Amino acid sequence: MNLQGIISYLTSLSENNNREWYHEHKAEYKTANEQFETLVQELLWGIGKFDSSIVHNDPKSLTFKLVRDTRFSHDKSPYIPAFRAHMGPKGKLPVPVGYYLMIRPGNQSFLGGGLFADMFKEATTMVRDYIAGNGQEWEKIICDPDFQKSFTVQGTTLKNVPAGYDKEHPQASFLKMKSWYLEYPIRDEELGRGDEFLAKAIEVFRLMKPFQDYLNRALEGFQMPVR
Repeated sequence: MNLQGIISYLTSLSENNNREWYHEHKAEYKTANEQFETLVQELLWGIGKFDSSIVHNDPKSLTFKLVRDTRFSHDKSPYIPAFRAHMGPKGKLPVPVGYYLMIRPGNQSFLGGGLFADMFKEATTMVRDYIAGNGQEWEKIICDPDFQKSFTVQGTTLKNVPAGYDKEHPQASFLKMKSWYLEYPIRDEELGRGDEFLAKAIEVFRLMKPFQDYLNRALEGFQMPVR
C-alpha cells in the first residue's frame, strides 16, 4: 500500500493553495486520488470483516471534495489540503454513524467515528434519551480498558444538563453533549508505512465498533432533513 503520492500531493497543495497551481497539477491530483480510493476500498474490505453494513459502498461515493466553502470562513484559501472519506451504512451521510478518515500532512491526520453532526437537534435528542435510559451499557463501552487506551469521547458540550434530564444522572457529563465522537491521531511517519497504517486503521476502527453500534441503536429511525 503506497500512500506517497497522497502525501506528496497534499503537502504541495498546502504550500501552493491557489487555483493556478491546482489546475496545473491535475495529473498529480489524479494519481493521489486514485491511491486514496484504493486505500478506502482496502479499508472497506478490512472493516467489512467485523462490520458488514458498509461493504456495499463504492469508494468514489465516500470521498469529499478538496474545494473549500469560503463564504462564511476567515480562511479564504480555495482548497482543503486533505483527503477525507466517511464509510457509513448510508455512505457519506452522517447518520447512521460510520468510520471517518482524514489524511492531512503536518500531523493533522486522524481516524474518526461517532456523531459529528451536532446541527441535527433530533439526532442529539435521540442520543441523549438513549444514554439516559441505557447508561450502564454506555459506561461499559467507554470504560473498557482497550477503548480507554485509544479514545476519549469528544463533542460540543453545554454548560448544564438540559432541561428534562436528571442532573444527577451517572452519565450527566455526556447528557450535556450535542455530539459524541472519537478521533485517533495519525502521525505523518505512520502514513509512510502504508501496509502497517492500513492494518492499524482497521484495528482502530474495530475498537470503535461497540461505540458506533450504540449510537446507531440510539439513532434508529432518524431521518435526515430534506434540503
